[in-house]
Amino acid sequence: MRFGWQLFGFLFVFYVIVDVIYWLQGGELVGVTAMALSAGLALIIAFYFWFTERRLGGKLPEDRLDAEIADGAGEIGFFPPYSWWPLAIGFCATLTALGLAVGWWLFLIGAGALILSVMGFVLEYEKPEYQGH
Repeated sequence: MRFGWQLFGFLFVFYVIVDVIYWLQGGELVGVTAMALSAGLALIIAFYFWFTERRLGGKLPEDRLDAEIADGAGEIGFFPPYSWWPLAIGFCATLTALGLAVGWWLFLIGAGALILSVMGFVLEYEKPEYQGH
């Protein structure tokens, strides 16, 4: 894990240096922005790797040569088994994208429905009937 955050930290510094040189040489605004965003993304990944290594206390099972596959096992997460909200999100996202081609009125309808469907998906298990589960 240490190698990961060092690698992306180096990429962050590299992108910043190249971005400044490119900007001083009269580079176009799109290129300067793209390299600045690349630097930001490298910084986000470096911070995630650094934070994960610090939280887990050093070496991960992937970093040890004597580790077994079972050493890295654990809870992956919770996935709702019978939720219809992903279907609604997909439909509303399609409607929103179609609105970019058809007209702004359809885009606004799709974006509003997309916000509501994402809220429904996120807050699905916050209902009182699910409090016991």
